[in-house]
Amino acid sequence: QVQLVESGGGLVQAGGSLRLSCAASGGSFSPFTMGWFRQAPGKERDIVALISWVGGRTYYADYVKGRFSISRDNAKATLYLQMNSLKPEDTAIYYCAYRSFGASEYEYWGQGTQVTVSS
Repeated sequence: QVQLVESGGGLVQAGGSLRLSCAASGGSFSPFTMGWFRQAPGKERDIVALISWVGGRTYYADYVKGRFSISRDNAKATLYLQMNSLKPEDTAIYYCAYRSFGASEYEYWGQGTQVTVSS
């Protein structure tokens, strides 16, 4: 079992920045991809950004392109999300997730960290 713990959320004014971290522990850490997702009140959970752990290929949802950057540190088994130029509509709970090689879906999820952007 892999445990994921997010941190770095908080309250920030529009235009500000936050950096989220997701530390993995337990099990045999060898993800195929990891990603950040978010869920705003009353809405479904959406993809924010994904990264292939070995090659480092990235994917960003259109609404965060040019503002957010996903990265990883394999030695620390940690995933990051640098969020710049934050907007009120970025307000949500942000979750990190882990997908193993051969898995059809993300099997492990963190508990989430709240990001609130004030106007």
